Amino acid sequence: MAATADRSKSYIPLAGGADDGWSKEDEATATCFCGAVQLSVPTQGPGLVNVFVCNCTDCHKITASMFATNFTVRDTHLKHLRGQENLKTYSQARTIASGKTMTNYFCSMCGTLMYRVGAAFPGMSILRVGTVDDFNLHATKLKPQVEQFVKDRVEWLHGAEGVPQAEAMAF
Repeated sequence: MAATADRSKSYIPLAGGADDGWSKEDEATATCFCGAVQLSVPTQGPGLVNVFVCNCTDCHKITASMFATNFTVRDTHLKHLRGQENLKTYSQARTIASGKTMTNYFCSMCGTLMYRVGAAFPGMSILRVGTVDDFNLHATKLKPQVEQFVKDRVEWLHGAEGVPQAEAMAF
């Protein structure tokens, strides 16, 4: 029988090129795969707005996967610790559910999507939970509150357990 992980302590495994991630009570680092870009992000309100699994077709494509686990933060609580000059952008509105422009900020070195800024969500940025260095936060403070765009979820995936499901955008 496997031991249960102690989620009360940080778990920052070697994942990618950086080894300087950290977490505190109300904030943590989010780092790209190569380590060139690192952010400080809130892990609770008021800076942390929401956490959600998204199955929209954009999340399929932009993650090269079947879904994304995202969290929205207020820009007043998002800090660039290093590498802001390494971010490149790509913007478009054609496939965005709101019909408004979404700008994606990628690390120019390794291609990791660090965050998205949508014209429909002024003053907020949408980040990927997988960039957060403390993996225990993925299962605790950054556990999804809702799963959205389930109409586009692949049939072999049954959704996040115990999480409300929404056919379209939930927030």
